[in-house]
Amino acid sequence: MAEVIQLRVEERIPELEQLERVGLFTSKEVKSLIKRATALEYKLQRLILNKEDFIAYIQYEINVLELVKKRREHIKYNFKREEIEFPIVQRINGVFKRATNKWKSDVQLWLSHIAFCKKWATKTHLSKVFSAMIAIHPDKSGLWIMAAKSELEDMNSSESARHLFLRALRFHPEDKKVFQEVHRNSLGVIYNLTTDIVWWQSSTVNNMIEINVFVNACNKVLFIKYTFPSPLGAEFIISLLNIAAIFDFTKELQDTILTDKYTEDCVTWDFLARRELEKPSAGEELSTAKGRASDIARREERCSLVYEEGLQSLNTEPMFTCYAAFCLERHRRKTNVQELKDKVGRFSYKNFPPSVQLQILLAAGDAEGVARVAMAATLRYSQSVSTWTLRLQMLMQLDSGDLKTLFKEALECISPKRGVLSAVPAVAMEMKECYLDWSSATGGYKKARKTFVSLHESRPFSKTFFTKMIQIELEQASPKMSNLRDCYERALREFGTSDEDLWLGYIKEELGTRGQPENCGMLYWRAMKLLEGESVERFVSNYTLLQTGHL
Repeated sequence: MAEVIQLRVEERIPELEQLERVGLFTSKEVKSLIKRATALEYKLQRLILNKEDFIAYIQYEINVLELVKKRREHIKYNFKREEIEFPIVQRINGVFKRATNKWKSDVQLWLSHIAFCKKWATKTHLSKVFSAMIAIHPDKSGLWIMAAKSELEDMNSSESARHLFLRALRFHPEDKKVFQEVHRNSLGVIYNLTTDIVWWQSSTVNNMIEINVFVNACNKVLFIKYTFPSPLGAEFIISLLNIAAIFDFTKELQDTILTDKYTEDCVTWDFLARRELEKPSAGEELSTAKGRASDIARREERCSLVYEEGLQSLNTEPMFTCYAAFCLERHRRKTNVQELKDKVGRFSYKNFPPSVQLQILLAAGDAEGVARVAMAATLRYSQSVSTWTLRLQMLMQLDSGDLKTLFKEALECISPKRGVLSAVPAVAMEMKECYLDWSSATGGYKKARKTFVSLHESRPFSKTFFTKMIQIELEQASPKMSNLRDCYERALREFGTSDEDLWLGYIKEELGTRGQPENCGMLYWRAMKLLEGESVERFVSNYTLLQTGHL
């Protein structure tokens, strides 16, 4: 074993000599590198291998790469990359390969290798890593999508991407995301081909006719997919429509996708109505502010007509709620359509949930109406946490009423034992959030912090409970990093397996002026170890963007 380790260390000598010769590292630092590398090599040669040893080895080598990069920038030296960085990158790829061969089922390890390949531009390894990973994990549709997108975006190979998408469909014939990406890729290929034809040929009438014939032929192939009723629901069909709408040659395709079958769902009517706002307008009147206002008013009237048509065929509460939400949204934008303004008042007296009524009245600026409806709602639903929460929130937004007295009244109806400590998760979580908001509004930071400390061991929690406290900490003149770390650690203890945003937020804070950047490497590996499913892919992508300064 000693001979193997000695050989591995000796293989480093040329790059270490270059590091010292060009002034990137001192002689003392080179000796320290050799000592540390020897210790790490010994751990990888044990009879019983430990995954953490491989991770530590890889992280150390990556840190060396990062340090070399910073020192190059500092002394403005850009030569000898093949003699210095290339051997380190090759070595890291080799260790990753050994690790993934040993622990094949660890998807996070595979994704870490992919993230490394993308960051350090080792594209020759990228396709190989993806091929090996999906061969072992063909049951994970997200990995197929990642591999196909990588071929398309990183390798610029639409043909390879198409083959991967087709293979993904064979393994996952009913997977929504796979179908969406295949749909997007197919339309993208058609768009690229037509663009190439236009660039290659002059745009004469005959040539344009040929292009249109070609596009229509491709569209007909795609139409076949949508002539059969989809068991995946209206939301999925609308997602396909939104993808098709990105491309300007898909009008006929969009009309084919959406059939009468889906008009029994309020989601479809909501989409059709809102689409009226996005339809292009023409005319000289758009050049003036008055003309643009008139154009928007006409679009809103068309939206209203579609909603009215939907209500005639689908007279349900969800359909009314969609219409009310639209009217509320346009009211906030100060619509000029009187009918929509009237709808706000009319809808508030419908048999809607109190939350919808309160939002409509608040948008209309009817403070008395908000107070009246909120009070009536809490009298009728005196043990409803969500209703009390809404009433408190509305009064806080309007800055009216005695919040302290009202919150005590709420606690009398919903005691801490039934509220904050309720066995019903939704009740307990909402009460904690509301209690924290109230503490901050009435007693400032100290009271909010005291409330957080008193509740942070009382499960269940919502993510919002922690993010509210994080925001309160950040709003202070001199935020304490120890308190921020405490909030993030407690949040990750509850949501660290599924929420990549918490990990990224934590890493950003450590990278900031208050944090310790050296902690980021360990946070990254903790995230890769704990995150599951699609959150891993999102984390890797966003972490890569963060490292390259694009996030």
